[in-house]
Amino acid sequence: MTIDEKIVLIKQVGEEVVTEDDLKKLLETEPNIIAYDGFEPSGQMHIAQGLLRAININKVISTGVKFKMLVADWHALANNKMGGNLEKIQTVGRYFIETWKACGMNMDKVEFVWASDLAKDPNYWMLVLKIAKTNSIRRFVRTAEIMGRAESLDDLTAAQILYPCMQAADIFYLNAQIAQLGMDQRKVNMLAREIAAQLGYKKPISVSHHMLMGLMQPPVTTDDKTSRTIELKMSKSKPDSAIFMTDIKEDIERKITKAWCPEGIVEENPILEYFKYIIFESLDRLNIDKLTIERPEKFGGPVILNSFQDLEQKFGAKEIHPTDLKNTLIPLLDKLIEPVRLHFETDKNARKLLERVRSFAVTR
Repeated sequence: MTIDEKIVLIKQVGEEVVTEDDLKKLLETEPNIIAYDGFEPSGQMHIAQGLLRAININKVISTGVKFKMLVADWHALANNKMGGNLEKIQTVGRYFIETWKACGMNMDKVEFVWASDLAKDPNYWMLVLKIAKTNSIRRFVRTAEIMGRAESLDDLTAAQILYPCMQAADIFYLNAQIAQLGMDQRKVNMLAREIAAQLGYKKPISVSHHMLMGLMQPPVTTDDKTSRTIELKMSKSKPDSAIFMTDIKEDIERKITKAWCPEGIVEENPILEYFKYIIFESLDRLNIDKLTIERPEKFGGPVILNSFQDLEQKFGAKEIHPTDLKNTLIPLLDKLIEPVRLHFETDKNARKLLERVRSFAVTR
């Protein structure tokens, strides 16, 4: 694979790459590149955390990059996830890893690192302290969106103020040259780039992937791109806004049938997003070459599509009705999720993990 081909693949993952020039230089000069991603274990896994994350990580891995995946259990504790119960948080972390095994993530090239293990090293906390000294409290508060929190000192605990310092430290401590997280995390990646030189590190490259929309009608628009991304993303506190990785077909059908999908509207349309980021990226797994939208004969019969752009154009021209789009999507999603359901049904340890996670109350 050429450097240009690698960049194309990574840009398919990154809705924003800061910067492409830095990425090119890194690919040209560094044979052993490490990318970092991290996740707070909280509640059951939805499709954006499961299938979409596996798709993105597998693409980056295909360029020769190794992934370090941080199980951010201490971060989740600082952010009061799962009611601040570390044992529950770590149980959810193990369940997340088990789900990725079942949904096709290339586990041979992914190393899972627990934040609770990093926390045992005094050097990690020295790094956190050095980062904390680089800026005012208000500069760190401006990254509060990475925790799904408002940017207000009055709304944050001291532990949550420490959170962005820890996340920036994770990048440097793990020797990650690429920070490959969601668009909702870009502000802390920018912070890490700002302070890297004064701490003696190279600027990490920020590759921020798209955040899959929730299935409900979008809220009122805000101007800030990152804030809008967070407004639109699916929420575990609203179960019908997301497809979960162990949803049965009836759940999928109910959620997709009632999902926001106005006829002819392509902007901020969650059903189209599912096709773009999940279905068209999974044609090989679905064993299909081209996508067919089933449509009644009286309206012209089935529509064969060569690309997402083809779908977007035809939907925008009202050649494809939302009902036909949804009826096509339901069985495809069910087929992609079926191996995960089967894994949790047939593997004894996995089944016990899922049962425990389901017994926990879902908290933000």
